[in-house]
Amino acid sequence: MKLSRQPWCASLCLAVAAWAACTANTAAWAQSYPAKPIKFITNFPAGGPADYLARSVGEAITTQYKQPVVVENKPGAGGNIGADFVAKSPADGYTVLFGIDTTFTVNPYIYKNMAFKAADLRPIMVMVSSGLLVGAHPGTGFKSLKDLIAQGKTKNLNFSSAGSGSPGHLAAEIFMDAANIKIQHVPYKGNTPAVTAVLAGEVDAGVLATPGMLPYVKTGKITALAVTSRQRSRSAADIPTVAELGLKDLELEVLYIAMVPAATPEPVVQLLQKSFTDALKRSDTQAQLASMDLFYEGLTGQDAVKRLSDQSQRYSRVVKSTGMKVE
Repeated sequence: MKLSRQPWCASLCLAVAAWAACTANTAAWAQSYPAKPIKFITNFPAGGPADYLARSVGEAITTQYKQPVVVENKPGAGGNIGADFVAKSPADGYTVLFGIDTTFTVNPYIYKNMAFKAADLRPIMVMVSSGLLVGAHPGTGFKSLKDLIAQGKTKNLNFSSAGSGSPGHLAAEIFMDAANIKIQHVPYKGNTPAVTAVLAGEVDAGVLATPGMLPYVKTGKITALAVTSRQRSRSAADIPTVAELGLKDLELEVLYIAMVPAATPEPVVQLLQKSFTDALKRSDTQAQLASMDLFYEGLTGQDAVKRLSDQSQRYSRVVKSTGMKVE
């Protein structure tokens, strides 16, 4: 597969200079922000962690600034549709993207044409991270990851993911390569419908966001086999990590990020960063994050850019070695 001529990570770094150049003479204008309703765009369906984060932060901003925040879901194309919408919106701080890193760290390598570039958007914050959970329908009879691997060597298993280019798709490709098994990737439009597919037995298993899987693990409707995070789940500590099972190469974390058009004035970005930090550090939000197995990151500026760049470099190698592609 031919990768993008300019690596996404390099484009992200080049964008930093462009963002800095757009901030002159904006402080006075930004003092009146926000003066009207703010729109939060999530590029995956309602019900997932990004949607929760958008609504939680939105409530805090509404309370603080007395301006309503409207959350809209624009899913599709691995998050590209929502990201493109925000990239082409006015750079005034009134349209903010809530999504996950793979839209920016995987999609450029698997989609032939990207409607937007890295330099079109800048991160406000890498807010939180989470692992994925490898879960199977009870009807498969899988009790462990070892069972799944053994079956996968003789049968082409079906795995659901939240869409082409999603973390689950990426993990399935890494899994197939590392364990030498057969996996038929079945993309859905978001984590929630992908979990539903496992529940209904439409697929054998899924590698999906842990928060969406855990409620069904606890009721026995999904069999948990492993988590891809570096540490065990805080909500289900009995589930082993992939590293503990000898598959450290499968470790993978999802980054939940907020972004705005690149030319958004720096004072507005800083105000949003502070508002996001305040919202995410509230005791009630922290308790909810823990219940969803989300870990606070709070990365801004160059730290956020570096984290995304590191992810991009790793995933470009994965795409090249596995032949991962949009289905």
